[in-house]
Amino acid sequence: MIVVAGEALIDLVPSLQDPSGNGGLPALLPRRGGGPYNTAVALGRLGSPTAFCSRISTDTFGEGLLDGLRTGGVDISLVQRGDEPTTLAVADISPDGSAGYGFYADGTADRLFALPDALPDAARALSLGTCSLVLEPGASAYEALLRREAGRGVCTALDPNIRPGLIPDADAYRDRFRSWLPYLTLLKLSEEDAGWLAGAAPDAGRAVVTAAARGWLGHGPAAIVLTHGGDGLTVLTPGGGEVTVPGRRVEVVDTIGAGDTVNAALLHRLDAHDALSREAVAALGPADWRDILGFAARAAAVTCSRAGAEPPYAAEVTG
Repeated sequence: MIVVAGEALIDLVPSLQDPSGNGGLPALLPRRGGGPYNTAVALGRLGSPTAFCSRISTDTFGEGLLDGLRTGGVDISLVQRGDEPTTLAVADISPDGSAGYGFYADGTADRLFALPDALPDAARALSLGTCSLVLEPGASAYEALLRREAGRGVCTALDPNIRPGLIPDADAYRDRFRSWLPYLTLLKLSEEDAGWLAGAAPDAGRAVVTAAARGWLGHGPAAIVLTHGGDGLTVLTPGGGEVTVPGRRVEVVDTIGAGDTVNAALLHRLDAHDALSREAVAALGPADWRDILGFAARAAAVTCSRAGAEPPYAAEVTG
């Protein structure tokens, strides 16, 4: 079983049409979301036994989030409940399909996540990321979960999925990020997020970002996967190993959930290689990584081809 821990929220996504005629203001459509939530649903759709570990509101949005998990075949026995409202994220879709977000997260249910007594004995991997590791007091509980599970040998994966508007002290967060590195098996992040975490200039270039990521390899992760949007993915491994696969060309509707699909696809395919452990990830060769990254690129392309975070089912990731 793969356990995904982190926030579940509602994305308010602009409609492609405005049937209301309300002075040009876009209609906002509610969509289930949150990086960890999307990752859990994607894993379930791909066929991986998956459990979601979070705190979800008892409001109408929260019930809808639970329904989405159940429909995706995700175990919800680790979900905590609270009567606080659901976190909302307002998406701003750019002409190229990329999305920015504004968050309404004060006093919401997922911020009060508490460290569970234990994960199921069947848990082989733990995936975390995004807002859940920023917003207190829940962030400290998720961090404690990461450290505890890594200490007992669980394969751990992190996607920081940086939202600068939620981070009041960038340098403090960067320090905190570096403190997680010894507990990670796999670090996956976008090229842009890697640059931000490294404190690099926005136009620093891929070589600078890659060099920074290589520096993090020496502090714990067995592999680091960098995503380059439509240009594909690269894995960096200790000893200078590097494998890149191209992206799949599709007509992009939006990129919401694409990175979360990559998280799920990497873990799903690592499991297919019997590589959900630090030792097994470290032992993977270039051909293995080309297969794993290629699968992730195909899965992400499907997500980008439709509106919102709608990850593919296993049958849709072919070729």
